[in-house]
Amino acid sequence: MTRKSTNHKPGRWSQPLPLETETCFFILVNALDVVVTYILLNHGPEFRESNQLANYVLTRFGFRSMIYFKFATVAMVTVVVQIIARTHLRTARWLLISGTVFVGGVVVYSLTLWLKYSGYFGW
Repeated sequence: MTRKSTNHKPGRWSQPLPLETETCFFILVNALDVVVTYILLNHGPEFRESNQLANYVLTRFGFRSMIYFKFATVAMVTVVVQIIARTHLRTARWLLISGTVFVGGVVVYSLTLWLKYSGYFGW
């Protein structure tokens, strides 16, 4: 005979997060941004970080600190959007999708620059 566990109490923190898929894509695209930034910064002196705050952290504290800064920003945005999603789901979804598209555009642009300056495809 088995008994039900009484340790699990349904409540606010046991519910699934809203917009899990959108949040995962937002985090993934931002991780790709860090990878592409690393590739570009190690490609040559003609590239620099265009985000002025991230560039300050990079020049003052190094690349590892810039990664911490970027992911702290991503975490902050994610938490704020999850709070907004509790009462305004459509607005939160729009914020996540807009942020993902914007950062995705930066990643595509950065990859295009890298391909152009690396000589791939004869560009």
